[in-house]
Amino acid sequence: MFWYQQPPRNGLKLIVSSSTWSHHSYEDGYSEAKFEVTRQNTDYSLMTIKNVTAQDAATYFCAASDR
Repeated sequence: MFWYQQPPRNGLKLIVSSSTWSHHSYEDGYSEAKFEVTRQNTDYSLMTIKNVTAQDAATYFCAASDR
């Protein structure tokens, strides 16, 4: 499961990926303290953005892979 951020007039940026329900790999500049991911099973993932500011204005995407 992959979570992406697309700020206005910019390309997609990978925030975090998870290969299991409990292991999440965050990209540089992103952390669980800000972008908390909950994954209950292979079909469900929720990302919560904490302490939202104007800098968080973006479109967010979730993508899944069956590999």
